[in-house]
Amino acid sequence: MNTDTKKKITVLSIMLVILVLIFIFLGLNSGSWQYALSRRIPKIVAIMLTGSAIAFSSTVFQTITNNRILTPSVLGLDSLYTFIQTFIVFIFGASTLVQIGGHFNFILSVGLMALFSVLLFKLLFRKRGNNIYFLLLLGMVFGTLFRSMATFMQVLIDPNEFLIVQDKTFASFNNINTDLLWLAIVIMFVTMVYTFKYFRSLDVLFLGRENAINLGIEYDKVVKNMLIVISVLVSVSTALVGPIIFLGLLVVNITKEFLDTYQHKYLITGAMLISSVILVGGQLIAERILEFSTPISVIINFIGGVYFIYLLLREDKI
Repeated sequence: MNTDTKKKITVLSIMLVILVLIFIFLGLNSGSWQYALSRRIPKIVAIMLTGSAIAFSSTVFQTITNNRILTPSVLGLDSLYTFIQTFIVFIFGASTLVQIGGHFNFILSVGLMALFSVLLFKLLFRKRGNNIYFLLLLGMVFGTLFRSMATFMQVLIDPNEFLIVQDKTFASFNNINTDLLWLAIVIMFVTMVYTFKYFRSLDVLFLGRENAINLGIEYDKVVKNMLIVISVLVSVSTALVGPIIFLGLLVVNITKEFLDTYQHKYLITGAMLISSVILVGGQLIAERILEFSTPISVIINFIGGVYFIYLLLREDKI
């Protein structure tokens, strides 16, 4: 099984390399190659970083929840990001977003989302009777609250400022701050290195909570640590390019069908590759075929939404 899985991962890697080369070098000429490369290389790195962060966090999240139709978005982090950006504009004005700079806004957004997650986890794990589904319920409640408050403020602000908020909260790879990109890469790398030692525990958690506990896994500790990792990854990807809600759901389920393995060293690697392939291919379609008329996030959310309905119908039949 491992040999077959490794072959599939190799095929995915080759596909990604081909798409990346097409994305970088398509349409270059002697007069514009320097400028084009200075724009395309940071964009492709941001695309792959975002895809990898979403795939990584969604794979781990579905493992600890033991549910194939849940993604980290149910924790309410996407809604919190939208609320933060709207709140800044509503209280201080749109010019404040420019004055505080991209670095501070990025760190503020990631920090507040991570702080919210930690407080949520402490509230959950303070009582041993609570479980992961209580956390999901709290996340959905807070997510609805943040979304409603953000919508209320967006109705009241000036239309020009609303456009700025919308630009901040809409997933886009066209205006990537390269300084933020390096910071995001460092956070992503440290988080992945930290998670590596938990891969075998995640393999056991794949069997379910009761079986994992019976096999000696410190369930609460592993789940709490992984939820913090998930919150950091989701915060980084959301603060870097904006929320892409259904990508994780789509990628993880495709990965599980394609690789057919329980080992997370393969699942996570495969999910990151498939996510990057989808995003790079989608961005190529959005730029070269649709000529920027439709953002990639709209395409992915449409396909992901249809797939989500399909999963619900299939689960209902089973």
